[in-house]
Amino acid sequence: MSEAMTIEEMQQRLQKAPFNSFMGLTVLSADYDKQEIVMQMKLRPEFERMAGSGQFHGGVIAAMIDAVGQYVLMMMLGKPLATINFRTDYLRPATNTSLRATGRVLRMGKSICVSDVEVRDDADKLVAVGRANFATPS
Repeated sequence: MSEAMTIEEMQQRLQKAPFNSFMGLTVLSADYDKQEIVMQMKLRPEFERMAGSGQFHGGVIAAMIDAVGQYVLMMMLGKPLATINFRTDYLRPATNTSLRATGRVLRMGKSICVSDVEVRDDADKLVAVGRANFATPS
């Protein structure tokens, strides 16, 4: 296993990736003992399902789940991972809110890592959940 990444290192890496930078993901906390990370994303007009709706597009929520799922594993392994597959279940619309995603390591295997992600709104209501599979870096 490589060196674990700090919050600062993860935030810098997010800023270097054009799409993640565009999403404006901010690392709020990282707990290495719990193998858990929390990130936030604010609503922008480009993220709306329909102009003026104030409602997040589902694709943006899915992209957040993919990124947070990777970063919780990257935090532990110190290296980026490639997404193999991920699933998103939408539970309610996210309207006029920011989003907070909590990623947790489910499994760190020799060839595949798995993480779970919960996405909540400002009222702490569960908006979406996801599970992602990543190729373990060699």
